[in-house]
Amino acid sequence: ALPGFPPEELLKLIVKLCATDGERWLPKDRAGQFLYIRPTMIATDSALGVERPKEALLFVVLACFAPMGNMNGGIKLLASQDDMCRAWPGGFGYAKVGANYGPSLVAQGEARKQGYHQILWLFGEDCTITEAGASNFFVVWRTRDGKLQLVTADLNEKIVLDGVTRRSILELAREKLTASHDGLEALEIVERKFNIFDVVDAANEGRLVEAFAAGTAWFVAPVSQIHFRDQDLEVPMAKGEIGAYANVLKGWLKGIMWGNDGMESHEWGHIVEEA
Repeated sequence: ALPGFPPEELLKLIVKLCATDGERWLPKDRAGQFLYIRPTMIATDSALGVERPKEALLFVVLACFAPMGNMNGGIKLLASQDDMCRAWPGGFGYAKVGANYGPSLVAQGEARKQGYHQILWLFGEDCTITEAGASNFFVVWRTRDGKLQLVTADLNEKIVLDGVTRRSILELAREKLTASHDGLEALEIVERKFNIFDVVDAANEGRLVEAFAAGTAWFVAPVSQIHFRDQDLEVPMAKGEIGAYANVLKGWLKGIMWGNDGMESHEWGHIVEEA
């Protein structure tokens, strides 16, 4: 219901803001820090009522983050219970709106009390996998007929966030990992509906290779364990702290961010000159 805006004008604002505040928050003597950029839009009508807004405010928030390290030991996910629902077909679970997050915070708090980092959100009687907390969930497994796949939930039912990090990972994987790369076996990249029982079967049959969550804040975070109905699924991490495919994808994204490691001229990178 909020109005649209020209993306190129928003980019100009972000560049101006980063040029103004970047030197203060990203000093050269503290290399590795980065700014989390969050464009936000809210309705600003000067009246009470439930209707489509006539006025809105678009603003950008910057937050300084410390250098990205590895999630030591990987993240542990608690599968949501049958009476929990984060998103549903026909709703707005695919959109980055505040109403998607507030109701999930109670479940997140309970997960942390039990020693888990986040909730693995399931949907419906078949326990369809949707998201890991507020991040997209990826799994690498081998099918029973021997194919090695990178799998994430599709967007068809609009119960999964169409995240920019998700899109970036899928695009990089299709560009660079559908053929063997630096000792890694080629992947088939798959967007489809899958459920927790598929993951359980893959783990029990030794076909589960790795899993990770991807989002703006968590970036690419390896998953080491999933707790589902009194069962702990242990997820392999080939390099001890992160799976091999998650590691290479994370490296490419970091290269684009920092403009190094052969990614200096990538089209997603936008150089900001200091003010």
